[in-house]
Amino acid sequence: MPKSGSTPAIRQEPCLGEVPAARRGARTPGGPAAGTRLAAIDGLRLVAALAVAAYHYVGTTTPHFWGSHDPKQFAPALHEISRYGWLGVEFFFMISGFVICMSCWGRSPVQFVVSRVSRLFPAYWCAVLLVIALVLTARLAHLQAATPIDLRTVLGNLTMVPGPLGLDLIDGVAWTLWVEARFYLLMAVMLFFGLTYRRMIAFCGTWLTLAIVTRELHSAALDEIFISQYAGLFITGIALYLMHRFGQNLVLWLLAGIAWGYELTVLNDRVAGHTVRPADGGALSWAVCAALLTFFLVVLALAGSGPLARLRWRWLVTAGALTYPFYLVHQSIGIPVAKGLLQKVPALGVLPSMAVALAFSLLLSAVIHRTVDGPLGRVLRRHLTRGMSPRQRPAATTAPDRDEPRGPRPQLPALAGRTTGPGPQPCASGAGSGVGSDGGNRSVPSG
Repeated sequence: MPKSGSTPAIRQEPCLGEVPAARRGARTPGGPAAGTRLAAIDGLRLVAALAVAAYHYVGTTTPHFWGSHDPKQFAPALHEISRYGWLGVEFFFMISGFVICMSCWGRSPVQFVVSRVSRLFPAYWCAVLLVIALVLTARLAHLQAATPIDLRTVLGNLTMVPGPLGLDLIDGVAWTLWVEARFYLLMAVMLFFGLTYRRMIAFCGTWLTLAIVTRELHSAALDEIFISQYAGLFITGIALYLMHRFGQNLVLWLLAGIAWGYELTVLNDRVAGHTVRPADGGALSWAVCAALLTFFLVVLALAGSGPLARLRWRWLVTAGALTYPFYLVHQSIGIPVAKGLLQKVPALGVLPSMAVALAFSLLLSAVIHRTVDGPLGRVLRRHLTRGMSPRQRPAATTAPDRDEPRGPRPQLPALAGRTTGPGPQPCASGAGSGVGSDGGNRSVPSG
């Protein structure tokens, strides 16, 4: 009870039907404390990267990719399994929906943009420059280098969007970064409105509807915006994060189920894109692809709101930190290393050469993370933050007009109601009370 003569505290209630954002440190119904790092998801990111690497190394169906060595001959079972490794890209996009929604919550659009730019560009620039150095070294040694290098191609690739600019990719996996960038843009637009539970559900429903319309109209322009091929993956990841943060309910399961049904349907286009001649392996099974991707979905759900969410193994966090640089270098640098070993040390064999190249890629990833990704990322983040909120320079002092009479200026009487001396200014209605300008409909950021 409040003391006599004191004003009772007014308890701020959330808007009717609005689920308040979980505060940092508070345990949500579906998972661990908010703000706790989900180490299992870091490990899953590395699993996805290794699946893509297996596809590029052993699952390739390109004739004579390894010269006279054919994966169907020296590793038939491994080749058949690795042919499905490209599904690691789909798994990446699903994880991205979960992780990016988590990192967006409680941030401003500026903070989100700064965090993404400082996180993605340093390692990417380093990988592109390393590929250029490798190609130039190969040319000096009179070795064959398949990657095209010229000034225009280099400049276009440094923007991270060489594909839309009509240029060849210096880093072969960069096409996925453009898909991610368009997803980030959609999330940044949502941040201008503020992230709340109901707004994210409305956003996901609207996005899925527009993706369906895009496919019905066969519109390339709309597809660039709404990413119809992968929208279901991002939306499913967002739904899983909302379950992690707010607990499971019928609305979220219905959203995830519809998005997943849509995604498995359009997955057939990706399966058809990996169809090759019968002599090279023929078509992949859509049923197997759908089953594998659904298995990934179940594991991600367990990592977000199930028993895997309680894992605290530090090596999983380290694995997650190495995933992005490893993903960037495993193909454009690792495969040339493996081919070089086969040429110079043929007695080593194909699979050992691949193993050495993968180990080298992981080691190079650790070096990039320690020397580039971390230090340069922090410097870039600091300067971008400062550049987005620059200090206003003082106005230039102008000389008095020659015709202006000198002497003391007459004092004008103070206007009624205006404060004429130092002191507190009147506050706007609701200021300082913790109520947002939208009448409390905006959720409180969780730190």
